[in-house]
Amino acid sequence: MKNFRDLKVWEKSHWLTLEVYKATMPFPKEEVYGLTSQLRRSCASIPANIAEGCGRGTDAEMARFFQIAMGSASETEYHLLLARDLRLLDSAAHGALNACITEVKRMLASLIKKLKADR
Repeated sequence: MKNFRDLKVWEKSHWLTLEVYKATMPFPKEEVYGLTSQLRRSCASIPANIAEGCGRGTDAEMARFFQIAMGSASETEYHLLLARDLRLLDSAAHGALNACITEVKRMLASLIKKLKADR
């Protein structure tokens, strides 16, 4: 069992989630149950799955939850692109958030690879 708060990828994905919440606050009210909700939930799922993986007993289980976090990161990446294309996010905000999600995905990929190699 590992403390998720010690992982830089958890810290980065938690920060990203806070930023996504801020960025989606001005989204139109008709998107509250649509894109706003989808984007927030997919993003929050990243650090939540990292935390859950750290609470598991084996490296294989941890890797599985990190892989789920990777799927949520890809989903978040798409939702950010959609928000930009719908002009709900400007290019600068999209660029900053997208750069962060790309870094989180790289970090997750590295951790997953290491966990699989250790088996």
